[in-house]
Amino acid sequence: MNVEKAKKRIAKRVKMGFKGYPQLTLMYFGESLDLANEVIAVFVLEDGASPQEQRFSSKGNVREDEFIQSALVKIIERTEAKSVLEVQGTSILPH
Repeated sequence: MNVEKAKKRIAKRVKMGFKGYPQLTLMYFGESLDLANEVIAVFVLEDGASPQEQRFSSKGNVREDEFIQSALVKIIERTEAKSVLEVQGTSILPH
């Protein structure tokens, strides 16, 4: 899947806000605020359930990585997530 198409599909789901469970939250991390080289997808099946997470990393920007963005779209589809949330910005990875 084209990286721009994948990003648009993710953004569309994020804009819908919280619609219930299952819920998927995307968090971006990097060595600086300008470059996110890791994304963590946290899946919660229902309220109070233990979260499951999957990490993806890249030497470049994960937001521009076609493989990673396509994988995130597939995770959203396969988990049938009703809510897709995204933590805004990039958090600095601890050293």
